[in-house]
Order: sequence, then C-alpha cells, then structure tokens
Amino acid sequence: MEFDEQAIRSVIDQWVRATAAGDTPELMGMMAEDAVFLTPGQAPMQRDDFAAGFSAAMEHVRIDARSEVQEIEVAGDWAWCWNYLDVVVTPRAAGAPTRRVGHTLTIFRRENGAWVIARDANLLASGV
Repeated sequence: MEFDEQAIRSVIDQWVRATAAGDTPELMGMMAEDAVFLTPGQAPMQRDDFAAGFSAAMEHVRIDARSEVQEIEVAGDWAWCWNYLDVVVTPRAAGAPTRRVGHTLTIFRRENGAWVIARDANLLASGV
C-alpha cells in the first residue's frame, strides 16, 4: 500500500475514533477550512455548521461507526475515497439506538503535507 493511501486510511480511522469520543476540535483539525458535507434532503453543510451540529448532538447521543474502505485514488494533492459505513447512534438518556448504513464519497486535499477532508457526500440510510 502506498504512503498516501495509508495516510488517508489513518485519517479515516482517526475520524471514527474522534467521532466516538465526541472530540469536535480533533474533527475540525481533519477538515479543510472550506469543507462541505452533503447529505440527502439537507442543504450543504459548511465546516462550522458541521462542528456546531456535532457538538450539540454529542450532548444527547453517542456515535459508534465502522468504516470499510472500498477504494482510494490519489491524484497529486487530491484524493477520493469510497467508503461503506455502519453507524449506531445511541441516546445518552432512555431510548433505543438507531442504525444507519450506506456509502460515502470523500474528497481529500493535501494541505501542508497532511490529508484533510475537503468534501464529503454521505448516503447513509436507516439500517436493519
């Protein structure tokens, strides 16, 4: 596995760990300043909106995810990754966990030698 592919896999693993820990500052460090997140039925979400929504959600839920990288392609200082995600969101108070599964397409950009998320299209749907 080439160096850049392994570095991107490390960012993905770090993202999953930071999400489970509710670590908004760590997640922010893995995003480009102009990062955009796309989800079905929602307006595009800018970096700061993502951070605010994530921080607010972490007060009420815990998120555990499993990521299976399907493909990574690198072209200079840009890369894209197709992933399969399995995400369980568990309320901190009473309530049943919900599961979302599906694919994501993430575009990474190399900034100052590190790979960061520039765009992310998340196609998760209710899971079984």
